[in-house]
Amino acid sequence: MATQRAPSEAKPIVAAPPRPAGSGIVDCALYENGHRRAGAVPLGSALETAHAASRRSTQRTTGKTDPTATRDSFVWIGLHEPTAAQFETVAQQFALHPLAVEDAVHAHQRPKLETYGDTVFVVLKTVRYVDPTEVIEVGEIMLFLGPDFVVTIRHGAGSALGDVRRDLEARPDLLRAGPSAVLYAVADRIVDDYKIAEDGVAVDIEEIEEQVFSGDSDNHAERIYKLKREILAFQRAVTPLSGPLERLARGQVASLEPSTAPYFRDVHDHLLRTAEHVDGFSELLNSVLDANVAGVTMRQNEDMRKITAWVAILAWITMIAGIYGMNFDYMPELHWVIGYPLALSIMALGAVVLYRAFRRNRWL
Repeated sequence: MATQRAPSEAKPIVAAPPRPAGSGIVDCALYENGHRRAGAVPLGSALETAHAASRRSTQRTTGKTDPTATRDSFVWIGLHEPTAAQFETVAQQFALHPLAVEDAVHAHQRPKLETYGDTVFVVLKTVRYVDPTEVIEVGEIMLFLGPDFVVTIRHGAGSALGDVRRDLEARPDLLRAGPSAVLYAVADRIVDDYKIAEDGVAVDIEEIEEQVFSGDSDNHAERIYKLKREILAFQRAVTPLSGPLERLARGQVASLEPSTAPYFRDVHDHLLRTAEHVDGFSELLNSVLDANVAGVTMRQNEDMRKITAWVAILAWITMIAGIYGMNFDYMPELHWVIGYPLALSIMALGAVVLYRAFRRNRWL
């Protein structure tokens, strides 16, 4: 059920933690009939600019100025980690729901899709795999979509939207779908980035497999555990997104353009494949970890067998030395001329026989 639009008297936005330098408004542009209008749009008049453009377009096509006509123009405002004060201006101008605004400012949300009247709020997780450190970097992109506006809020360093905007501007036929086209383009880029991260993880898992089954003496448990933890973060970004994309693919969000549903079906299909592969990574690493533990245990058993074999060899020598070290009056061998060399020879012969026996049975 769609949640009702927030009252016009929105609650003040609670201050978020300090933002890094360079955060705030990245771009604010007006789009008409699939094309970007030249020049920057002042943030304070962004919505009114979109309304005026829609009225002009309606008058050109119908000869009438109808303020209730369907709007075919929209503004796209791009923000990067805005402060509460920066975002409050946007929230008030577009009457964004306070709960969604709080989520957008503070971030750390699950992927989701919520509706507030005719405004749609979407949270997407970005993923970037840093191969040298084998770390998954997770960011967030939030989108507010109305009939004639899109607000994108990016948290984290990954998945900058400049390329997405330029690629979409090169496809005016798609861009004519309005805010829905922006949501599709952003979701498509994020899911494509999932595939890149997936390929990086797959290479490292293959490398770990080769090392574990190569028989080297290293214990790879720590590396495996770390990679499992990163895959868990990957799963938390990918798996919850299936529900929102499925709704979009089925055209179940009434305020979005129905013609974009096939595009979302394609993105959803790609996401499902990635989710299956990521789940498989987790199971595969469990198997590799079991194999690593088994290998370590086997090497420990081999070490114990070697130690046992050497102890047995030394025990034979110690036994003979102990016998002739006993303090008895009558030990005829002590008076033999060859007694000492004979005892040493027996020790050496027994040690050689035991050594060859252990070697034949692969204990040494």
